[in-house]
Amino acid sequence: MASHSDIPNRAGSQRRRAKEAEAEAAGAEKYSVLLPTYNERENLPLIVWLLVKSFEESGNNCEIIVIDDGSPDGTQEVAKQLEKIYGSDKILLRPRAKKLGLGTAYIHGIQHATGNFIIIMDADLSHHPKFIPEFIRKQKEGNFDIVCGTRYRGNGGVYGWDLKRKIIRGANLFTQILLRPGVSDLTGSFRLYRKEVLQKLMEKCVSKGYVFQMEMIVRARQLNFTIGEVPISFVDRVYGESKLGGNEIVSFLKGLLTLFATT
Repeated sequence: MASHSDIPNRAGSQRRRAKEAEAEAAGAEKYSVLLPTYNERENLPLIVWLLVKSFEESGNNCEIIVIDDGSPDGTQEVAKQLEKIYGSDKILLRPRAKKLGLGTAYIHGIQHATGNFIIIMDADLSHHPKFIPEFIRKQKEGNFDIVCGTRYRGNGGVYGWDLKRKIIRGANLFTQILLRPGVSDLTGSFRLYRKEVLQKLMEKCVSKGYVFQMEMIVRARQLNFTIGEVPISFVDRVYGESKLGGNEIVSFLKGLLTLFATT
C-alpha cells in the first residue's frame, strides 16, 4: 500500500506528465531553465528577472527551476518570494538538503522539468540570458541536439578572470589538442539540450565537479549527437564568492586525466 508521503509525489508526477502532453499536443517548444544555487540570494532576483524578460520579449515559453543545495544565506527564502511574484508555474523551487554536486543537481532538476528542451546556466550573472534567444535560433537552424555557449569563438569573450580561471582555460586548450572534440568551449556551463539527450548523457557521465561539463561534450560526440555553438560574453561574478577554489582546481586536473584515460 502506498504511504501518505507517496501521494503528493504521484500527484506531482501526474501533473508534470499532463503538462508535457499538453505542450507536445500543441506542438509548442517549452524551455526548462535549470539554476543550481548555493548562496546566491543577491544574484537570484536579478537573474530571474532577466530570464523572464528575455523569454517574454522573444515569445518563447519557459519555466525556471531553482535547485538550491541548502544555502545558509537565505537563497531559498528569496526563491519562495520569487515564486509568489511570478507564479509557481513559472518559478519552481526544488531544494535539496545539502551540496551534492552539479551533475546530481541537473538530474534532480530534470525530474521536475516539463519542457522538451533544457537550458543550463549559472545563477551568478556570469551568463547573461540575452544570449538564450540566439541559442534557440541556432538550435532550430541546424536542428542541433546541443547548443553550447562559447567564450572562444567569434565575438565571444571573458571579463574579470583571475589566475585560477586562466588555469582552467589552459586545460581547455590542452584538451582540444588531445581529444579534438570539435567544440571550442569544453568547460562552459551555459548550454541548451534536447531533454532526452541530456537524460542520456547524464546516464553515461561519471565525472564530478568542473570536469563534468567537459565529459558531457566528449560523451555527446561519442554518441553522435549534433552540437552547435553561439559566442557569448562571460563576466565573473559581482556578488558572492566564487566556488572555484584550490581543491576544485586539483579535482579538475585529476578528473581531466581520468577522462583522457577512459575515452
